[in-house]
Amino acid sequence: MSKIIAVHSYKGGTGKTLLSVNLAATFAKLGKKVCVFDLDFRAPSLFAILNAQGIEHWFNDYLNNTADIDTVLFDLSKRLSGKGKFYASLANPATEAIRDMSSKDRKWEMRALGRLLALKETLLANKKFDYLFFDTSPGLQYSSINAIVAADYVIVATTGDRSDVDGTKRMLVELYNLFEKKTGLVLNKVLDGSATATAKKAEMSAKIKDAYQVPLLGLVPCFCEVLRAEGNFIFAEDKPDHPFTKILAEMAKKIETDQI
Repeated sequence: MSKIIAVHSYKGGTGKTLLSVNLAATFAKLGKKVCVFDLDFRAPSLFAILNAQGIEHWFNDYLNNTADIDTVLFDLSKRLSGKGKFYASLANPATEAIRDMSSKDRKWEMRALGRLLALKETLLANKKFDYLFFDTSPGLQYSSINAIVAADYVIVATTGDRSDVDGTKRMLVELYNLFEKKTGLVLNKVLDGSATATAKKAEMSAKIKDAYQVPLLGLVPCFCEVLRAEGNFIFAEDKPDHPFTKILAEMAKKIETDQI
């Protein structure tokens, strides 16, 4: 079944964008038709990470109702191996555009929500996309809440930082439960290198589910090479034998088979 997946976090620095891009690329490599959207309008980053050139229309334009969805999709399929299709729709990184999106009122946000919900028909139903990934702004911005409302499934990226743990717990109760969203948690930058060992993972999974009251989608150790890459790689494509790529494949399998 096709799905809209929102990737969210309580605060920045959790690896949310890295997960969004690489999970989308993982599904594309599996032969799926996928699009990743940059909904972090306050700090757009997909434009730089994907090294996109010659963009004429941004996702901002679609939400502003000044461009059709077809004109804001950027085809990156040649960037990946395999038979899947990989698209992106990018947020405008210009200072003026960021200022404009930050000044929107609630009426605009309600109209923007309608435009997000319309993607279920225009892209999932009509254009046969399998997955849409929303890379959201951290915290409780209206754009993030809209993304969560429109999504079928929410991936929450968090770390072991105490403020992140406490904030994520509150957000799970006050936001995801409120909208009755199916949610999975990714614990990123885990310092214990043995965390992905079968026995250790089962132990940590039970602890996390007890602490957060949501299933654990994945555990990602703190890979120095991932941090050093600084977004220059799509690990799912460029580093096929890296442990992070294998973890992504496990998460993708859980999502696709609804083991969440």
